Amino acid sequence: MTSHEVSPPDPIDPWEDRPVVANLGGAGFVPLIGAFRRLQDAFSGACPPEPELSQLTARVKSLADDLARWEAPERHTPAGTRPDLPGRGSPLLPPFVVEEWTADRMRARVTFSRFHLGGNGAAHGGTLTLLFDDVLGRLQNHGERRVARTAYLTVNFRKITRVGIEHVVEADLERIEGRKRFVTGRLVDPDGALVADAEGLFVELRPGQP
Repeated sequence: MTSHEVSPPDPIDPWEDRPVVANLGGAGFVPLIGAFRRLQDAFSGACPPEPELSQLTARVKSLADDLARWEAPERHTPAGTRPDLPGRGSPLLPPFVVEEWTADRMRARVTFSRFHLGGNGAAHGGTLTLLFDDVLGRLQNHGERRVARTAYLTVNFRKITRVGIEHVVEADLERIEGRKRFVTGRLVDPDGALVADAEGLFVELRPGQP
């Protein structure tokens, strides 16, 4: 580098200095996300008569227009950023409720609903994979560890996961090798039967990686 050249600035790390707002959305967000999940379940289980469809469509579009008025950046919305709520307050995630959380282990309760139905009373396999990805990912990112992303996630489906009943999901951080973090998880039904298990590799991001 010659004397007149300027060193490029260090890359901005998108994971540093993220705003953390406790109880974003306030107490009023709790019944709102509950009502939205009920809407998802009702929509998934409904077959409205054709004469009602236009009115229902208009009402749903009106609700979407109302919510669009308050669109905010990713880290400034309560959906998905409230660890105090089931499923982080995200309508995408199965609403798991954390019971135990340490540096290398977590345990939670979760009930798959009509919205998660795959067929014949069983939760869709993709919703189990989504649950494992979030639970294992949150565990390995816990505390002072730098953010890591999923490199691979293997899920074994041992039995059907029935909707409408409470299951227990557990995860363990097995080991850390440099930037690599290995995590395992299990999903157990009320009878104590293993319905699914998972193992994942998460790789710590380098500064500046999204």
